[in-house]
Amino acid sequence: MSQHATHDEITGWFAGRLTDGWFAGAPEITVDREEILVVGSLADVELPADASDAARAAARASRIERFRDESRGTRMATAEDAQHRFRKIVSWGVVLGGERTLFTTAGIPAMTRLRQPERIVLDTLVEAGVARSRSDALAWCVKLVGEHESEWIGRLRDALGAVEEARKGGPASA
Repeated sequence: MSQHATHDEITGWFAGRLTDGWFAGAPEITVDREEILVVGSLADVELPADASDAARAAARASRIERFRDESRGTRMATAEDAQHRFRKIVSWGVVLGGERTLFTTAGIPAMTRLRQPERIVLDTLVEAGVARSRSDALAWCVKLVGEHESEWIGRLRDALGAVEEARKGGPASA
């Protein structure tokens, strides 16, 4: 299989490959050009109703750590097989108690050309101590846009999905 596998093919492959019982429900699988991110929900911890927030947080952190340790070998083998099959890096994470924890993610360089006004914005963030470097400042800006414009970005993704479906129904290219 190639780097051009569809999201459905990748999702299906992981559905058949992941260990039963790892996650409460189907994992969320996000795919881009370089990476496949698999994030599954863990069953919440059972504590007495009067347990403190600190006890709940500690129990959840411990559950995540246990899952990460116990699944490491199988996750690494699965990732290696998927990386060979799909030619993409595989990263992992979990959701527990509404909190998302990513174990491994890829930091992929993204080269860009910026004009002076954009560089000044990045340099201001660095000089103010918001970011350590222009690269960190740019990543911070992208994250901020993603958080504050998530609904709009979701609509763009939906529109791109509709374009892809329309292409599939069109004439075959020569």
